[in-house]
Amino acid sequence: MSISKILLYYRFTPIPDPTAVMLWQRDLCESLGLKGRIIVSPHGINGTVGGDIDACKRYIRKTRDYPGFHDMEFKWSEGGADDFPKLSVKARDEIVAFGAADELEVDADGVVGGGVHLAPEEVNELVDARGDDVVFFDGRNAREAEIGRFRNAVVPDVDTTHDFIAEIESGKYDELKDRPVVTYCTGGIRCEVLSSLMINRGFKEVYQLDGGIVRYGEKYGNSGLWEGSLYVFDKRMHMEFGEDHQRLGRCIHCGGATENFINCVNEDTCRKQVLVCEACAAETATSHCGRPGCVEVAAQLVAR
Repeated sequence: MSISKILLYYRFTPIPDPTAVMLWQRDLCESLGLKGRIIVSPHGINGTVGGDIDACKRYIRKTRDYPGFHDMEFKWSEGGADDFPKLSVKARDEIVAFGAADELEVDADGVVGGGVHLAPEEVNELVDARGDDVVFFDGRNAREAEIGRFRNAVVPDVDTTHDFIAEIESGKYDELKDRPVVTYCTGGIRCEVLSSLMINRGFKEVYQLDGGIVRYGEKYGNSGLWEGSLYVFDKRMHMEFGEDHQRLGRCIHCGGATENFINCVNEDTCRKQVLVCEACAAETATSHCGRPGCVEVAAQLVAR
């Protein structure tokens, strides 16, 4: 019986010809039967692919043949090709879309001027040494934080990474500029960029959780500073670091504990994804995002 896995990886390194690397990566994945999403830019590569474990191992070996990727780290996760609808490999201006292509600077060692990398145990040591002065700053969108976040974390009011620059320039977080700030995200990539943007805007002591929430959860499970579930961008939608995890998410309709995200029933005009428990999601009348127009659409569907 074959075993399947998912690989998560990124590398910031100068890529002179992103289109050529994109075509090579697409051909490589197709030859190995892998599915997932890969983005290549002048700043590097960002990918999540799944498939047979032997195919994943061959993919790692072949990808590391590229000089800039020779020491790239790959994280293993449960799942496989079936967790993705297709293979998507694209060349873009940024591997994480902050709208900062001209501001971000990378060299062979990665992002220039980013936050100090801290391993999970170093994050805990920082908190032990400096207590409540340490601020956890969520580098994901606000929806992801609804089901899991670091204890007492600051969760910016953002829907996408494009919103971060305006958010940190808004003045809301100026009081944090002289405090130790630990940025975190799923696997670490968004914080590579976010931490540099924050430093460029006057935050004096910025760190980033090396390997992201994934690595922290692997190290500490549910016994550390992380609380709840981790939102993931495949059909699983979320993952946990043990059965004893806290349930932070709440159904927008009944208030019950849930990690269940659904797309609003008003699929023609609404693209909003919301937390709705399985019981409420099973009823058309409560399978909407709560906005008036979508409530009306749900009512019309029930009346049919």
